[in-house]
Amino acid sequence: MEPSFFLKGLVVGFSIAAPVGPIGVLCIRRSLAGGVALGLATGLGAATADAIYGCVAGFGLTAVSSFLVQRQVWLALIGGVFLCYLGLHTFFSKPASETAQPSSQSLFTAYTSTVLLTLTNPATILSFVAVFAGLGLGANANYVAAAALVLGVFTGSALWWLILSNGIALLRSRLNSVWMQAINRFSGLVLFAFGLYALSRV
Repeated sequence: MEPSFFLKGLVVGFSIAAPVGPIGVLCIRRSLAGGVALGLATGLGAATADAIYGCVAGFGLTAVSSFLVQRQVWLALIGGVFLCYLGLHTFFSKPASETAQPSSQSLFTAYTSTVLLTLTNPATILSFVAVFAGLGLGANANYVAAAALVLGVFTGSALWWLILSNGIALLRSRLNSVWMQAINRFSGLVLFAFGLYALSRV
């Protein structure tokens, strides 16, 4: 294990996850609707996708990265349509019961759907390549350093989602059904807008 690379990766992972984009909105909404577990499952899906792209960049898997980047138009199209679907689904969904607990199936669905949604942005690989190079992980770096950096990225990203899901879930008991319905409508509109923006760039 390379401690310095792990710590650098942790900072990078936290910084990449922190800006509130469509995944952040999704995590906030699911944390309010289903509690910490559902929000965290959503966040861990994003952290897993970040780690996957980190592996592609860190281990120099140029064939994989080239394949994904060359098909980024189709992936962006899929991601945009999926965001629009999530937006509509969220907008029209009814407020969840405060006492309702997410099932293992819903947790798995939240996790896998976020992994797939995050992976529809292959340009992330280019970001990781630039960041990793800036941190001193060149094409000839050893695999131990690359593994430490990728593990740090996952840990930093997961840490952010843990903080966010727990913080948002604390508000859950203070919101009545009227507020929850308003949040569903607002979140749905935001997700739909992100979807339209993604499609406009195809």
